[in-house]
Amino acid sequence: MDEHNIPTTSEDLINMLLSEGLGEGLPKVAEIILNAAMLIERTRHIGAAPYQRVEHRNGHSNGFKPRSFHTALGELSLAIPQVRGSDSPFKTSLLEKGSRSDRALKAAIATIYIQGISTRRVTKVMEELCGFEVSSTQVSNLCAALDPEFEKWRKRPLPDISHLFIDATYHTVRINGSVRDCATLIAIGIRRDNGKRSILGVSCALSEAEVHWRSFLSDLKERGIGLPDSITSDAHEGLRAALRATFNSCPWLRCQFHLQQNAQAYVPTKDLKQTVASEISRIFDAEDRAEADAKLSKFVKTYEKSAPQLASWAERNIPEGLSVFNFPKTDRKRLRTSNMCETLNSQIKRRTRVVGLFPSESSLLRLVTGVLMEISDEWETGKIYLRPNGQKSSQ
Repeated sequence: MDEHNIPTTSEDLINMLLSEGLGEGLPKVAEIILNAAMLIERTRHIGAAPYQRVEHRNGHSNGFKPRSFHTALGELSLAIPQVRGSDSPFKTSLLEKGSRSDRALKAAIATIYIQGISTRRVTKVMEELCGFEVSSTQVSNLCAALDPEFEKWRKRPLPDISHLFIDATYHTVRINGSVRDCATLIAIGIRRDNGKRSILGVSCALSEAEVHWRSFLSDLKERGIGLPDSITSDAHEGLRAALRATFNSCPWLRCQFHLQQNAQAYVPTKDLKQTVASEISRIFDAEDRAEADAKLSKFVKTYEKSAPQLASWAERNIPEGLSVFNFPKTDRKRLRTSNMCETLNSQIKRRTRVVGLFPSESSLLRLVTGVLMEISDEWETGKIYLRPNGQKSSQ
């Protein structure tokens, strides 16, 4: 979805939300936004912010009253702000009978998720929700109110994982007045107990260096993923060093898709690229390791004179992509690449492109976490990805 196709009306946003859904966490997010919006409304009614001293004010804050609010999202537990000493009674407009507030609430949440929590885009919808002008600072505070829920998800205990897939992508953030590339690390696991996929974690930092990877992988280990039967990834040096430090006993499968891409840099002529790609594919598609080794040996001999750099690179690197032959044939197709991560990254970038430049690492992490929570909920309640007996389930 590009910026020109982003829904701009509440109706469009509601339809998108109803068709796609945001998982079981949506009611909690709704409670956070409604409670925060009512605080803004009370502040405007009183005419002063909390602890602010002003000459004329319309009463004082007087705590909260719990109330259940039935919506299309389910029953929400709200905290209704109370006011004492007011010339006119305070009554929030958000809970009036009718569907207006519910529709506006969905539009606001959809905007926060789908449009990348960009304050300039959220403000207009929040004005509809609250019934009065809302500043970009207030919108930013509402978005930040999601952080505790997101942090809880990122730190949740994890199940035992049979296969781990890890990858990184980059987004632009503004750091101290400069535009920088921020590495977003993502881990996907196949649960050992039921064979379903789960997004295990995400981390954002200014580099893909070994220290960032090591901290990320150590966190996964501490949260309980155990020792996976395989770990599939690219061969980034920082990642490889981190894997040696954290999961040295786990078999590493170098992503065959990335190997194919890497090989192209060593092909001497353009017209040879497709031929080389096809020959490498035949190595990867061999029936067993012995056949793959034989095809690799033939490949190296074929190009050792006409393309010596390619032959040398293949002899050193392609064997790292053949470890997948240690697993049942029925599992190999789903273990031999980290394309699952690549697809996930493309889904994230559909959302992050709306924002373009993030104002901070935390704002980037907030949006990416929201997207990943939604997708992980769908995976964990969906079909089996890899059965324990090696028979895959269709998606």
